[in-house]
Amino acid sequence: MDGVHSTSSVLPVEILEFIFNYLERRELIPVLSSNSIFHNTAFRAVYRNISETSSVKALKLIKTLASNAPYSRQVRSIDLDFADNLITANILRLLNRALQQLKSLTALTLNFSQTDNTADVAWIFQGCSFSLRTFTSSMRCDRSLAKFLAMQPKITELCLRGLNKEYDFALEPKALPELGHFRTVMSYPSIIGEVLRGRPVESVSMSLHRGDVCASLNTLLLSSTAIKRLTVLILESDPPVALLPLIADRLPHLEAFHLVVLTPDSTHEILLGIGSSLAQFKALRYITFMAPGIPTSLNDEKNIAEAWSKACPTLQTIILPKGLVWFQRDENWACLKDNED
Repeated sequence: MDGVHSTSSVLPVEILEFIFNYLERRELIPVLSSNSIFHNTAFRAVYRNISETSSVKALKLIKTLASNAPYSRQVRSIDLDFADNLITANILRLLNRALQQLKSLTALTLNFSQTDNTADVAWIFQGCSFSLRTFTSSMRCDRSLAKFLAMQPKITELCLRGLNKEYDFALEPKALPELGHFRTVMSYPSIIGEVLRGRPVESVSMSLHRGDVCASLNTLLLSSTAIKRLTVLILESDPPVALLPLIADRLPHLEAFHLVVLTPDSTHEILLGIGSSLAQFKALRYITFMAPGIPTSLNDEKNIAEAWSKACPTLQTIILPKGLVWFQRDENWACLKDNED
């Protein structure tokens, strides 16, 4: 104990906190019980950024935060996952009390089960005074959620990733004035349009489904600024060769495009054929194409990179299904694997 006290007397609290910030949460837990000085410094690092993927641990955590103001005041980011369990009304009330205590919170992730996502759970934000920069949730998009978002003018990143039906989701025109990045999975075009309309969103991640392709892509025109980065997940849609012209027509000045195809229809020949569609992009610098089961060799991917860059001279970086990063070096296309060799 004398050694501990001598260490704490030599090292200022600011230095101790700087050291503790380099430790993982599991490494900090024993520090909390070492002595009072270490505890009073370490708990700030323990509770600053929290991620609990276990529903049991998440429940214990919100009980602590709901009843311990010194701990809850330290929380800046929290990720709670209840996706594997059904939650009761009592747990929701407890969660509401815990969220009310998180006055310094800036990043929040909340995931619920598919059953709970069909209910109105956004009332848990009643009485909360935090100001978020980032919000991610699987809860349904309804009037309660829209009301909450209208009270968060500082949000710059929003992710809605639930299996959304068309509930009454209407954002106030002045809501989310600083929103710049929007990600969604399994959302209806009407929901995407409601979020993008009149807001300065320049980065979008979305999924496309057969029958909703044009309607979903049309929502990209609703942003108040030009969209520069687009990520598209194709679950069941037209092949990429047909899709790219539709995107280029709407976003000719796109700078970064990431395409993930989950259908097993892509081939080496299809990838080569995509080049002609890329010619319509005027400022595209980065492109990623990921798809399962494409038997391409290193030389095949180099040929594809060369064909794409010939069609779209602005390209600087290309990532293909092997996951290798292709770039121009001495007027030739090379990948990081070549560099390592």
